[in-house]
This record gives sequence, structure tokens and C-alpha cells, in this order.
Amino acid sequence: MLTSLALGVCLVLPSNASVIDPFRAPECERCAGNRGVEFTMPTGSDVVAGLSGTVSFVGVVAGRNYVVLRATANPAVRVTYGGLALLTAPQLRRGSVVARGERIGVAQNSLHVGLRIGDRYVDPQQVASGEISNAAKPRYRVTLGARRTHSCSG
Repeated sequence: MLTSLALGVCLVLPSNASVIDPFRAPECERCAGNRGVEFTMPTGSDVVAGLSGTVSFVGVVAGRNYVVLRATANPAVRVTYGGLALLTAPQLRRGSVVARGERIGVAQNSLHVGLRIGDRYVDPQQVASGEISNAAKPRYRVTLGARRTHSCSG
């Protein structure tokens, strides 16, 4: 198992939400699946960043508002938030730096949270819990060297 510590990231998922559609890895790159987790959230709830990062995309895709953050701790890690009723605009735009816990938008009745390591989608719940499976290993090599300390607290 590869832990989130090896990725150098700490991902926090919404605590006021329930999973309504879990992550389902697709059989192939273009096959059907759920490349994230769908949560039900109270309409009007604040959606906050689950990690610190830089906004790499903010906008509308297929009629839904999306924000994508590239993790500060590991630029290969990107988190997508989709289905937002409102974005934290106009201050939230590409290049904006966002701290973990900072408001990025307002929820509709559901929220999509997707996670990519490089170009591979992985289950956000596994990363948030501290483990991702070998089947979802990133496309880079983890090298040995000075040990980094990492904690989701604080």
C-alpha cells in the first residue's frame, strides 16, 4: 500500500455530507465509471478546500461549476470539486492560492470530489483515510531519502 504520507498530501473530505455514489474505477481510460465520490450536502453549505493548493481551473463544464486545485505539497495531486451552486468569485480564479479549510464555493444538493495523481484517478476516500491501493499507484517513482514529517492535524 502507498499511503497519503508518501504522496505528501493531506486530504480532508466534507464532514457534513453522506456518500451517495462511491468511486468506481473505470475498466479503461474511456470506459464508464465514477472518477470521484458524489456526496449529498445541505443546499447552501460552504464547500471548503480539502487541501492547500493553487487553483488550476475554475469554471463551468456541462452546465456545472467546477474548481480544480493542484496540491501545494505535491503538484502531481489534483482535487476536483464539481456541482457547486456558487463559486467564491471573483477572487477565486486560476492561480489563486487556497489554504486547506478555505471556502471555495457553495453546495447545491450534491458535490463531486475527484482526485488525480498525475493522470490517474484514485479514490478520494482512500487517500483521505491514509491509504491508496497499489492499483492506483501514481506514475512517478517514490525515492528514498530524507524523511518528511506529515500530519493532517493543524
